[in-house]
Amino acid sequence: MALTEKLADATEALITAYPAPQGEGKWATDARSNALATLRENGAPTRRDEYWKFTNPSTLIGTASSAAIMHAEEKPVFDDIDKLLVVFVDGVYRADLSDDLTIEGAAIETLQDAMAKDIHWAKDVYGVLEANGQSPVSRPLAALNTATATEGLVIHVTGKVSKPVAIRYVRQNTDTDVMVHHAVKLEEGADITVLENGPAAARFNSCLEVDVADTASFHHARAQGRDHERCAATHMFARLGKESSFKSFTLTVNGALTRNEAVIEFTGDDAMASVSGACAGDGAFHHDDTVFITHDAVNCESRQVFKKVLRNGATGVFQGKILVQQIAQKTDGYQIAQGLLLDDDSNFLAKPELEIYADDVICSHGSTVGAVDETALFYLTSRGVPKAEAQDMLVLAFMDEGIQEIEDEAIADDIRERLGAWVERRRD
Repeated sequence: MALTEKLADATEALITAYPAPQGEGKWATDARSNALATLRENGAPTRRDEYWKFTNPSTLIGTASSAAIMHAEEKPVFDDIDKLLVVFVDGVYRADLSDDLTIEGAAIETLQDAMAKDIHWAKDVYGVLEANGQSPVSRPLAALNTATATEGLVIHVTGKVSKPVAIRYVRQNTDTDVMVHHAVKLEEGADITVLENGPAAARFNSCLEVDVADTASFHHARAQGRDHERCAATHMFARLGKESSFKSFTLTVNGALTRNEAVIEFTGDDAMASVSGACAGDGAFHHDDTVFITHDAVNCESRQVFKKVLRNGATGVFQGKILVQQIAQKTDGYQIAQGLLLDDDSNFLAKPELEIYADDVICSHGSTVGAVDETALFYLTSRGVPKAEAQDMLVLAFMDEGIQEIEDEAIADDIRERLGAWVERRRD
């Protein structure tokens, strides 16, 4: 359907604000051209779009980002975990702050280096999974990222990587507008853990594409926080082969507006995917998790587990869909999104969906919202626990179901520690 003149003009203004790179290999140029064509066809996001009705995209598009105050430095998340560290400062890869990119079981390059080559394995991943994820729901900010991002990592995983690859974002300027794109390809039987954390930009657009071959495993954990005025749109696209697994967890605290999208496709039988998250918001905080999982293979399992704690007018959004194609018999799909409101001013908006064309499936979805359990609170206070501490205990227990989706206990415990410290700092 043709765009209205107003939307077409807004889309062209968005494209003009982020000029496409030059001098790259043909495969890279083709991927960017295809993404631009998709963006022009679908148009920039607006509140009229079904999957943007709960979140205003205006602060995520345009020609300039507003300045965001940088807050006091604190110990980075995942700092105590043995890892290969890769640092981006204001969205630019910094070799002087990063570890050597050589690691057994994987070949790691910067996106710029990969894009400069005429032949590269990344042509089968970069922009390909994102393009597949544009239907049936358009994702214009992901297309914009594919068309224009020049920074990121490409990781080819051929074996079991002994320690996580940790991507740390550092922000030095208050008004940075950053795009980062990572592409990961796992060969048969490969295994890798990727971590992300740190304040990347005043406005951040990131894309992560993961192609998981048969019997391979991808683990991902991400922490978003520390920058209170952050506006971010993140996108994950994954394609799963036979008997493979994909697990991703995101912790979000602070931030003015955060929208995390995940698009997962099962293409091989007996695969498993888990997408989970926990967020805690206070005041001018808007957090949106939008997930779309397509089962197109037999006997696959998917899990969506999201917990949001909101107070002082904060808003949480969950939009999750499980699509089960006719071929996908014996599908097991689980989806739960819960909001815990600590006052009467906060909001939790949920849109869980199931669309099923197979008859031998187990699928469930649910969404609840409520206040702290007064019975449990009374139980703790009657045994000498101060009321504020008791409420914190219940809040942390509420969010822990999402954290339990993390397979690595060291990573899970680090996230629990950071979340507990955040809750304690905001205790009444």
